[in-house]
Amino acid sequence: MNDRERWVKTMHFEKVDRVPDEEFGYWDECLTRWHNEGLPKEVNNNDAADVYFGFDRRRWVPVNIGLMPPFEYKVLEEDATHKVIINGEGVKCIINKEGIQTIPKYLEFPIKDRSDWEKFKKRLDPDTPGRYPDNWEELKRDWSKRDYTLGISVGSLFGWIRNWMGFENVTVAFYDNPKLIEDMMEYITNYILTIIDKAVKEVRLDFASVWEDMAFNKGPIISPKLFKEYMVPRYKRITDFLKRYGVDVVYVDCDGNMNELVGLWIEGGVNCMMPLEIAGGSDPIPIRDKYGDKVLLLGGVDKIALIKGPEAIRNEIKRIEKLVRMGGYIPHVDHRVPSDVSFENYLYYLKVKRDTFGIDKPLPEGRRFVSSLKDKDSIRPEENLGVRT
Repeated sequence: MNDRERWVKTMHFEKVDRVPDEEFGYWDECLTRWHNEGLPKEVNNNDAADVYFGFDRRRWVPVNIGLMPPFEYKVLEEDATHKVIINGEGVKCIINKEGIQTIPKYLEFPIKDRSDWEKFKKRLDPDTPGRYPDNWEELKRDWSKRDYTLGISVGSLFGWIRNWMGFENVTVAFYDNPKLIEDMMEYITNYILTIIDKAVKEVRLDFASVWEDMAFNKGPIISPKLFKEYMVPRYKRITDFLKRYGVDVVYVDCDGNMNELVGLWIEGGVNCMMPLEIAGGSDPIPIRDKYGDKVLLLGGVDKIALIKGPEAIRNEIKRIEKLVRMGGYIPHVDHRVPSDVSFENYLYYLKVKRDTFGIDKPLPEGRRFVSSLKDKDSIRPEENLGVRT
């Protein structure tokens, strides 16, 4: 069974040889730490890590749904530790120059009122040249023979607007200027449908992905009532179009506690939840208990267990084992792996996950597990590692 067949069957609760083997990714400082613990320095980004660890392949069609052109990146001020910049979305913010990645301190946003939106949306013209690659026909021929999973991003209804307006501004605007929010979401819906039309009709896609990040650890940023009124009907238009062309797996990437929104996402045709942050309150087990096979799940392995070590890792894998057996669920860490996780613990996690779920893959070349006389669960990195080829 190849990667594509396995992923599609898992997402339809069908019998598979094993669960797909994939992970969400890593914070930059995590990989930097691991370079001092045995990870080859050439493995310095998420794509390289996917290859190094040997995960199953899942890709997206290279259709540009972002701002075209993006705003010019500018450095406005700089000192020894920080920069004041204008980023590609036109947001003025303060960022750290080095060290741990943190959320920027936002100073000013490009959209404050309708006049700003009218100027801004010129960068969201679906007919801008370059949204599809020049070698599209060649890619289509390659994809027709693929053995890996392929999908498309369908953007964001709330998350994008929050980025462009700012958290406080967008939440207040639902009450002070609801027509502006409605117009923005309507424009984005039509914009997305126009851009993806060609890809969805010409390529047999396996999934679509939505990005929102609209929840804290106590619940969503906006009320379920507002979500249902503004977002569900527009999600439905997008997902109905996707389903007409066989794309019936649509997942949303939303951090935090998404529990109050799960049923509404399902109503809008977004049927898969990710990354299911345990500390944020989005445990996949009660979500599956409540919604059954109406919901698909990606993630849900508590990153805190990887920080704690072998016993916690074993218990966490055991905790989700029943979900894996049920199907419609692919386990991976519930967000990017933080730098609190040692390389040793991460490799142990991969070993336990793969052994438990019958994923017959070795650790990366040049590395093996060594049983300690003191602790049978400990592992030691070898000194000389090569990049996996």
